[in-house]
Amino acid sequence: MKRRSLLLGGAAAASLGACSSSKFRSYDGPEVTYVVVEKSPRRMYLLHHNSVLRDYDIDLGFAPEGHKQFEGDGRTPEGNYLIDRRNPNSDFHLSIGVSYPNEQDVEFARTMGKSPGGDIFIHGHSSPFKRRRHDWTWGCVAVPNRQMEEIYAMVRNGTPIQINA
Repeated sequence: MKRRSLLLGGAAAASLGACSSSKFRSYDGPEVTYVVVEKSPRRMYLLHHNSVLRDYDIDLGFAPEGHKQFEGDGRTPEGNYLIDRRNPNSDFHLSIGVSYPNEQDVEFARTMGKSPGGDIFIHGHSSPFKRRRHDWTWGCVAVPNRQMEEIYAMVRNGTPIQINA
């Protein structure tokens, strides 16, 4: 009887431990010195100088062609920015912020009498159980949650990001 109780208790403890895995991973590899997003092929690359450390399939804004110009246009910005913030409590699992808009983005929108928008992030999905759609964000770059956990661990604030057409 004792043996059976020990086996059942051990199995229960092991299954509970599997349920409590953290979304926060550690990373001790080479520093990510640059992030490159290629919008047309829907790929993102994490680089250490000229070497690709990781690459990912991505989703973009629901209107992926062209540079983001105004709040709500559904486009993902193009240009050179920085990773400037982290959100461990994101509605989209985890997220890291992109420094959009820059001075040129603000000035262009102002001349048109509009807001350039903001809150552009690289993020996961709101629910791992939702059916995956393509190009569904409001201008962000999205990856599956497990990949976002890896990116969140690897990419530091201040890392340059280049977003190309």
